[in-house]
Amino acid sequence: MVIRFRLLIIILFIGYAALLFHLYDLQIVKGKQYLARAESQYLASSFINSKRGIIYFTDRDNNPFPAALNKNFPIAYAVPKLIFDAKETANMLSGIIDVPVAELEKSFSNKKNSYKILAKKAGADVVKKISDLDMNGIVVDSELARFYPSGKLASHLLGFVGPDEDSIVESGHYGVEEFYNSELSPRTDLSTSTRSLIGETGADLFLTIDLNIQSESEKILNKLMETYKATEGTILVADPSTGRILGMASAPSFDLNEYQNYPLSIFINPATQHTYEPGSVFKVLTMAAGIDSGKITPQTKYVDTGQLKINGRTIQNFDFKKFGPHGKITMTEVIEQSLNTGAVFAEQQMGRDIFLKYLKRFGVDEKTGIDVPAEGRGNLKRLNPKEKDIAFATASYGQGVSVTPIELLSAVSAIANGGNLMRPYVNSALLPKLVRRVVTEKTAMDVTGMMISAVNKAEVGKINGYNIAGKSGTAYVPDFKDGGYTEDVINTYVGFGPASNPKFIILVKIDKPIGAPLAGVTVVPAFRDLAQFIINYYSIAPDAL
Repeated sequence: MVIRFRLLIIILFIGYAALLFHLYDLQIVKGKQYLARAESQYLASSFINSKRGIIYFTDRDNNPFPAALNKNFPIAYAVPKLIFDAKETANMLSGIIDVPVAELEKSFSNKKNSYKILAKKAGADVVKKISDLDMNGIVVDSELARFYPSGKLASHLLGFVGPDEDSIVESGHYGVEEFYNSELSPRTDLSTSTRSLIGETGADLFLTIDLNIQSESEKILNKLMETYKATEGTILVADPSTGRILGMASAPSFDLNEYQNYPLSIFINPATQHTYEPGSVFKVLTMAAGIDSGKITPQTKYVDTGQLKINGRTIQNFDFKKFGPHGKITMTEVIEQSLNTGAVFAEQQMGRDIFLKYLKRFGVDEKTGIDVPAEGRGNLKRLNPKEKDIAFATASYGQGVSVTPIELLSAVSAIANGGNLMRPYVNSALLPKLVRRVVTEKTAMDVTGMMISAVNKAEVGKINGYNIAGKSGTAYVPDFKDGGYTEDVINTYVGFGPASNPKFIILVKIDKPIGAPLAGVTVVPAFRDLAQFIINYYSIAPDAL
């Protein structure tokens, strides 16, 4: 019995001694290593947007669909304080993560650095190779990071989350990720240099973008781009009465989950940042200005000679070589046949000042106020008292002046909704905002009637059972190097329907289609296909016999 008791005491003593030794090893021998790793993990956590708000698309029934969310991804980072041999570690990792040995060695040698990110959203093969090395100071862990379920869908509108310049934290870049970054971001403690998270989740963002309309828009745009080998393209869809953007597609697009593999230039949103000369689609604004100012009516006639000379320059109708002069025709026929000389006539009846005043009312040279970053704006600088008459004449049919696609959509929306310029928006939490009244309801109805007549006569954009109002434009691209214009064109079409109570307005634009075809061949059929889709999708009742 005594022997057993003594044996028990010895076993307990050995166990206690082993425990004390283990505590000594943890706290004294390896304490600095664990402290360094813990500190690195804490600092690395500020790099992770684990609680960033989710961005949602919607559909016609207001069902939410995540467009940007957070997902677990592998992450590998180094803790320089725990790396024994910086050169050897750098040599072993360089080939795996494709970073120069010298750069890694420099980072690993700086023991003041708490951590060094090696690979974010690392692939399984990279994770395995790093893990198999089993090196001191190299940690493989997981993080919640931004993920875009639809890849390229609405890439320019959404933007992406990436490192800031200091590479310590991540934030939104481009699109709504940037514009609403403060709302989407988790709360941070800015009183410390580490900017650590304090646990409050960022707000979710619900967009006005309809997932199905967006998907169909991108499908149609991609087909258009491929068919005509265009360099750039945009489709915008909105509710003209409120300014709600239902779709915003631009091409070429990029994969939001792989944004680092694309050039910076592709992140610019063509729909809101690129300006261009719109061409004949601009004629509806000229007619609206002339009618609203009382200088012309849809029935006003003039004699078309097919061409005219102003300040030594000749202006021709696009069909002059084929059809010659059209003789005595009305302003409605000018829109139907897209005659440049008729647009010039309307501008001359108004005079410079009235014409320019209305273009400004339509917001051609001002930002629309849409809630996306770095919005561009059109240019009316040539329309000034020092310029010759030719500048105002060419502006009447959309050459020599510039717009952004979103400006043009907003301007024509004012015709569709009865004369009101509305601010476009993509955050569903916003309310419709009236910027100003541009023309009277009567003027808007008159111009809408002219646009319906143009669609019905051309037939390309016509949809049986519906009054569709629209106007195309084929504009030559300026030669910014040598002056004048190139042989390249930009095709645009803007249309809305049903004209009696418009539920949608669509802008389709492509740049430099091969062969310089007219808009009626390219963007008008694309408009018709998308309009038919929206009519079916919303089950919109016919408004024409």
